[in-house]
Amino acid sequence: MIQKYPSTLLENAVNEFTKLPGIGRKTALRLALHSLRRTPEEVENFGESIINLRHNVRYCKVCYNICDSEICNICGDLSRDASTVCVVENIKEVMAIENTGQFRGLYHVLGGIISPMEGIGPNDLQIESLIERTKGSEIKEVILALSTTMEGDTTNFYIYRKLSGVDVKISIIARGISIGDEIEYADEITLGRSIVNRTNFSDTLRL
Repeated sequence: MIQKYPSTLLENAVNEFTKLPGIGRKTALRLALHSLRRTPEEVENFGESIINLRHNVRYCKVCYNICDSEICNICGDLSRDASTVCVVENIKEVMAIENTGQFRGLYHVLGGIISPMEGIGPNDLQIESLIERTKGSEIKEVILALSTTMEGDTTNFYIYRKLSGVDVKISIIARGISIGDEIEYADEITLGRSIVNRTNFSDTLRL
């Protein structure tokens, strides 16, 4: 049954909310009606924050994490261990790992994982920048912390092969994360232990 709206403006707002991930039309209608109950100033602040996010957010030129300047706070923190780089799929994984308090190295955000089904190949990700970053630098270990899915494992192996000629240790987080799980949804204790108890990636190829 097609939903009828008393206002075209309300319908337009609902249509925009449904474009957000996980938002159906009922939830979108509830959000739109909630917006009507807020003051004009509150709604304007909300809208401006989204517009500013889209137009002004930047990506760290070193690790590609989201930031407000050329270099993110993590890369700019001289107390971090610059010899260790943790490779993650996206910004949400950086936040999840940081919440564990178990890792004091740096990060490299790929911007996704290899997924032929979705048309995502190595050239669509920040893999080459990772390879270049490890060459001739102080990086001694690269930790692969991607989701334990087929796509994540494929990306892990691709990076491992690309780094085969680079003098750097390649490790992978311990499989305390269940097969098929995504890093961002792991609890902090399990994720923290997985980082601390990481293993050499080459050892997993013998299993």
